[in-house]
Amino acid sequence: MIIRVVLALALSAPPVMTPSQAAPGPCPVPMPARTSCGFLEVPERRDAPERKIRVGYAVRLSTAANRKPDPVVYMSGGPASASMQLTAFLSRMFPDRDVVTVEQRGSRYSQPALACPETAQAMLGRLRPRPAAPADGLAAAANRCRDRLREQGIDLRGYNTKEIAADVVALREKLGYAKWNLFGVSYSTRVMVDVAAADPEGVRSVVLDSYLPESVGWYDDFDRNLADAMARLGVREPFEAMVARLNRTPARVAVLDPLLGREFTARMSGDDVATILAEALQDAEVTAVAPALVSALARGNDELLRPLADAAGEGLASHEFGLYHAVQCQDEVPFNTFTTKSRLFTINGDKEVCDAWQLPKAKPVNATTKAPVYVLGGRYDPTTPLRTAEPAAKALPSARFDQFRTSHAVFLASDCARQKIAAFVADPAATFITPCSTSTLPSPFRAADLHVTAAPYAISRSPWLAAPFALFALASLAQLVTAALRGRALAAYGGLAGVAFAGLIAESVNTMASRNETALAVGLPGTTGLYTWLAVASAVLTAAALFHERRWPHIAAAVISGGFLVWWFTWLL
Repeated sequence: MIIRVVLALALSAPPVMTPSQAAPGPCPVPMPARTSCGFLEVPERRDAPERKIRVGYAVRLSTAANRKPDPVVYMSGGPASASMQLTAFLSRMFPDRDVVTVEQRGSRYSQPALACPETAQAMLGRLRPRPAAPADGLAAAANRCRDRLREQGIDLRGYNTKEIAADVVALREKLGYAKWNLFGVSYSTRVMVDVAAADPEGVRSVVLDSYLPESVGWYDDFDRNLADAMARLGVREPFEAMVARLNRTPARVAVLDPLLGREFTARMSGDDVATILAEALQDAEVTAVAPALVSALARGNDELLRPLADAAGEGLASHEFGLYHAVQCQDEVPFNTFTTKSRLFTINGDKEVCDAWQLPKAKPVNATTKAPVYVLGGRYDPTTPLRTAEPAAKALPSARFDQFRTSHAVFLASDCARQKIAAFVADPAATFITPCSTSTLPSPFRAADLHVTAAPYAISRSPWLAAPFALFALASLAQLVTAALRGRALAAYGGLAGVAFAGLIAESVNTMASRNETALAVGLPGTTGLYTWLAVASAVLTAAALFHERRWPHIAAAVISGGFLVWWFTWLL
């Protein structure tokens, strides 16, 4: 659920679009050239077709000379994740094919959008120091959301996997493609398997990234899946120690409420942190820093909880929870036992919402397909783990399975996965997919790779906090230039050491950010401690120059150097 999406804008209706002639239409997000956006009008419930809704989609027409007739149609997961923002990314993966990105009904780029800020706010309230009264709890918030949507004429029974899959079939018919290639990730892998079963003549191939088979009890499995992911990352014991410590003595953490736009002090238990980590580990960059992060939290570095808490808030603001819960309450929650209470508040929260809404249980589809299928899984994925994805893939008649050293949504993190997906779509009948020519993944950080500190994250939120570093760098440069011009060796060497320190720190931070930007939420490069000796040498040489010649430039440089070291050692390190 923790994803970053652009702010939703209202889509206006464009002209009807066909593959051969796509008139420009308004899009809610930046799009590549030759892209048009539109709406597919469909019944809210196909068994009661009077009320109509609109499903958003985008089509990017290929300009390749060897353009293939069958496009790739992509849908994001969630449920309730947006899809259109990936149009350009997918167009680069499939330059010789049109790319169609289709939204889920009820998501932010469809109409209506089933936002449910009531439940998001109540879920975030789980982190508030005082438990909410029943009237302000999650079940009450869910009922307020349901009643508000009902007043708008929305029937939540129409928002389920069966109807979403039927929308995709209807879109192919509207756009006029004879066949296309289905591409689903996470939740939408269920949708795409259903589409392939319902529309076999229209499906050429199927790509399932982070496969979530219908047979899996996702809620019943999730605690085990998280523990398995931690074990694969080599931090199962530190993770359990961290959870136990914070359950005994919860941490107090300042966090921004994205719905209200103001900070509050969150109370975070070990189970709360486990919940947020379970969501965060879907990101490959978080997975790469998780060993360092979990180990630091186990040692009591609770200042690192701030980025996790903020991420939780951002995640709760990124989904249309009316759609999310409508799907889960019909297609997932009823098929789980909940015999063992989960430590994760999102699992318990979804059950509470569904108990309040009492939506009908969907009929199992047990869909399958004879079309060629390529299934990808991430080794560290806590959401759709290899343990369940691989056997389900092998049960499909014409499927092959690949695993990658990454987490959820493999194609977003792995260029090797993207190469293999493109090769499969190019020739689904091939018995062998060519190995990758290159492969770059966010590599795990070792203990020596990071100096754990919360300062970089604090600076990213309030850049003025880096003023002492900027002042020291400028003062060192000025000292180097002026002392060199006047022939004062001690002062010049002091300035040179300060400039070298600032440059090396800046370069190492930039290199780490280019490798994995998320790492800066955990600390600084491991070389920081070594480079710090240059700052100390700069201060010592500057003080020695002041001892020999007490002029105001030396006094100013000495004061700045000394103040900087106090700031560096007491706050940043």
